[in-house]
Amino acid sequence: MIECSEIKKSYIVGGAEMQVLHGVTFTIRTGEFVAIMGPSGSGKSTLMNIIGCLDSPSGGSYALDGQDVSLLCDDELADIRNSNIGFVFQSFNLLRRADVLRNVALPLVYAGMERHEREKRAKDALGSAAFPEEFWHHLPNQLSGGMMQRVAIARALVNNPLLILADEPTGNLDTKTGEAVLDTFQRLNMKEGRTIVLITHERYVAEHAQRIIHIRDGAIVEDSSVKNRRIADNHHDETK
Repeated sequence: MIECSEIKKSYIVGGAEMQVLHGVTFTIRTGEFVAIMGPSGSGKSTLMNIIGCLDSPSGGSYALDGQDVSLLCDDELADIRNSNIGFVFQSFNLLRRADVLRNVALPLVYAGMERHEREKRAKDALGSAAFPEEFWHHLPNQLSGGMMQRVAIARALVNNPLLILADEPTGNLDTKTGEAVLDTFQRLNMKEGRTIVLITHERYVAEHAQRIIHIRDGAIVEDSSVKNRRIADNHHDETK
């Protein structure tokens, strides 16, 4: 699914070149759940932007599902993002005046899909994200943080993307609610075979994945499977 080879990224700051990524190489197979973990300033956010086709590397190559995307133009990267990647962010990014169904269906509006099909796909995605039907017509300010994040997960699923990319998805949630969200990601991976890349600075969160890529100072310092994987409790109250 993902092939990164000698990925480098640098920026010009104050007239000087600042190297952020130093030849990062790894692969992620279809159906894997991988956490990329590192402290602030480690380069994990820069790497996430490249994996998510939000930025391009300064050197090296990046292939997504066999397509080399490292040299694509901005419009081509946007097409890849819209069709192949579902994003889940820490801040939810929901439209305040739109109900749950409309928020989830929004990417399909941009794709020009008819209303009937949009609603069907949105309902299917909400089901996959374990979001209770009785809240489908609520506004975001009527939901808990955990429920808003499940709406964001459903929105990421609605286009049936190749990859789900989650950036600190539990960062704004308490521990119990965060555990329920991680349960949702695990279920999507284990039961639906979704490929998930989760960005985090917390080892506890990373240990819910199958594998952890640990990055520090722009380089991979460890890449290992999770031997004592944390399996989230499947019996959380879905309304939390």
